[in-house]
Amino acid sequence: MWLHPHNQIRGIKQFFRITLSHEDLYNYYKTNFALIQHHKYSLTELENMIPWEREIYISQLQHYIQEENERLEQLKHR
Repeated sequence: MWLHPHNQIRGIKQFFRITLSHEDLYNYYKTNFALIQHHKYSLTELENMIPWEREIYISQLQHYIQEENERLEQLKHR
C-alpha cells in the first residue's frame, strides 16, 4: 500500500499545479512583493504557507483593507 517515493513526489507536484493554476507567476511575485513591503510578511513565511492558507490570509487582508478604506472615507466626509 505504500507509494513509491517517485509517485509521491509526482502526486505532490500535480496537487500544487492544480492548486496554483488560477494564479500566474507574475501575480504570485507581485502579491509577494506587496505582502513583504506593505504588510511586513517575510519571504520565508510566504513560501512556507500552504496554498490554501495563503489564500485565506490574502482574503482576510483584502477585507481588512476594504473596511479601513471605508472607515477613512467616512472620516473624510465628517
